[in-house]
Amino acid sequence: MKLIRWGNAGKEKTGVVIDGKHYDTSGLGTDYNEAFFASEGLKRLAAYLAEQKDNLVEIPVGSRLGPPLARPSKIICIGLNYADHAAETNAPLPSEPVIFMKSTTALSGPYDPVIIPKGSVKTDWEVELAIVIGKTASYVTEGEALEYVAGYALHNDVSERAFQLERNGTWDKGKGCDTFAPVGPYLSTPDELNDINQLRLWLSVNGKMMQDGNTANFIFDIPHVISYVSQFMTLLPGDIISTGTPAGVGLGFNPPVYLKPGDVVELGIEGLGSSRQEVKEWERTQFYY
Repeated sequence: MKLIRWGNAGKEKTGVVIDGKHYDTSGLGTDYNEAFFASEGLKRLAAYLAEQKDNLVEIPVGSRLGPPLARPSKIICIGLNYADHAAETNAPLPSEPVIFMKSTTALSGPYDPVIIPKGSVKTDWEVELAIVIGKTASYVTEGEALEYVAGYALHNDVSERAFQLERNGTWDKGKGCDTFAPVGPYLSTPDELNDINQLRLWLSVNGKMMQDGNTANFIFDIPHVISYVSQFMTLLPGDIISTGTPAGVGLGFNPPVYLKPGDVVELGIEGLGSSRQEVKEWERTQFYY
């Protein structure tokens, strides 16, 4: 299945994608949130779709898509998980996964604008494969890790490099700004993907290809990442783990290239669709969570 959420920000309804068309599933009576995933919501959704297959209502064309799941308890990111990206940032290859957190208030829809934060001069892009956890995971083994996956989604791990690297403290302050986690267009259940370790992912800025990688080049694969993170914190249903980005980020250019108002970022992952974000300057504007 391919899950979507649609409608105005903060008031999204649930839906699914079937044969390229968007259908409303709000009749199921639950959002795609922690409680949904924790209570075998995917099985209930499948049963609902089978029962209502002749009665599903198509979502109006042009409706806004929000993130495909409601705000999770946490967004965990893996840094430097592609050797080519580590090299372009002059970082040594990590001996174990690098973990940082992204604020859940950064979550936004796949076509919502990216807002350059107040005082930012180095806002950057990062196309990533995101894992969505399906059930509570603590101290899981690599062998059982994939049993805890509800699905996968496209994620742009937008980053402010001055906040991240030039200010005292952790990376988090450059990762969690509002609109810095566009996710979607949809959440795909694992059966929708052929091989999670052979997925092309790409990103362009103003039509120029910047990133073109493949998950085959992970330093730490998905089972390892899930198992590793679960050794340090309990993963809850609906939590997101973003798995790192390949080479081609703005920081890696000489001189670096950063986003400016009016730029258009487009990105995609094989089997997970594509998204598009226009870059806008910060002002006292609406938020997208």
